[in-house]
Amino acid sequence: MKVTVPAEKNFRRAKAVKPVKKKPGSRWFSLRAAGVCAAAALGLFSTYKTIHLVLHASSLRVQSVIVKGKVPLSGGDVEAALDDLPGSSILTADLDKYRTRLLELPWVADAALRRVLPSTVEVFVSERQPIGLCRIGDELYLLDRSGTIIDEFGPKYAQFNLPIIDGVRVRSAGDLTVDPRRVALAARVIDSVAANRSLAARVSQIDVGDVHDAVVLLDDDPALLHLGSIRFAERLQGYLDLAGRLRETVPEIDYADLRFDDRIYVRPTGSAVVQAALRPPARK
Repeated sequence: MKVTVPAEKNFRRAKAVKPVKKKPGSRWFSLRAAGVCAAAALGLFSTYKTIHLVLHASSLRVQSVIVKGKVPLSGGDVEAALDDLPGSSILTADLDKYRTRLLELPWVADAALRRVLPSTVEVFVSERQPIGLCRIGDELYLLDRSGTIIDEFGPKYAQFNLPIIDGVRVRSAGDLTVDPRRVALAARVIDSVAANRSLAARVSQIDVGDVHDAVVLLDDDPALLHLGSIRFAERLQGYLDLAGRLRETVPEIDYADLRFDDRIYVRPTGSAVVQAALRPPARK
């Protein structure tokens, strides 16, 4: 007896999957790619090890720090600012960081650092030059021509024979803020008399409270000398040439106004009367 089984309508014969034929040489390509990757990894590792060895080589560590420039007053501070530089890698040492440290020192005006392979760092430092003793309140401070307050004046700076500078403070600002215009006026007075050492040595005080009129006080002379804003040395010398004759007429001088070409105006102490005296001819 023959039995016929009806076909399932939802049944479909699975399609035969054709085997994919590998192209010739594909396995060789995979092996080659793996080899390239391994070689690259090995190269990177070798490079890393080489860099590591170079950076940590004892021969490339900072063994000598040479400071150049005249730094008699800030020498100890300079050494302290660089104390952790020796022993570091000369290739990776952050020289900008050390320069920033040096510029924060009150006596240092500028600094530069240079690597000298294999193990030396050269440091170039320029030190501030004070032009006078700036009076702020009851204290005196060393002042440079840029208007920087260097340090408070005290016994350790006794070697400085500098004039006292009054009137540089900006009264509405902070305690140690100065007016650069007034500092510049004081610097011009000092520069003007510098060529005449005997005259420069006599300048005791400079008041620059008026930016258009520098007032100078000389040693052994109580008179206030108004010099204006130009020809400072010439005007001071003119006063000294005439001082003997002036005191024959005015024994005690409160102030002398030297801002005029042909005359010197003098006010006696304790008097509102101003007397005029002829200025001697300018020296040739």
